[in-house]
Amino acid sequence: MNHIRYDILTMNFAVIATGGKQYLVKPGETLLIEKLPGSEKMEPGAKLSFDQVLLAGNENDLKVGTPTVDTMKVEATLVENGRHKKVIVLKYKAKARYKKKNGHRQPFSKVKIESIS
Repeated sequence: MNHIRYDILTMNFAVIATGGKQYLVKPGETLLIEKLPGSEKMEPGAKLSFDQVLLAGNENDLKVGTPTVDTMKVEATLVENGRHKKVIVLKYKAKARYKKKNGHRQPFSKVKIESIS
């Protein structure tokens, strides 16, 4: 059963690819993405541009890329860089007196979408 989200169809939106993932973005939205390369040298407030726009549209028009829409670009601002909460990874083997505990904190970049053009 297909459900259409009508709130998406009534405003500008785009699907961008970054960090090996795809994100549905709208202007004014803030989202967490995989850490951008070189973002540790950027100050918060730095301007970013995402060129890999897979799909873009509004209430009147829809552009689907093959694989990307060449004329579209998503402008964003870097809000902060950070790391997620620690995830504990535990390996355990019964009867062998073996256990190993690791922790991992995934880095992220928080960005605010300014415009889709």
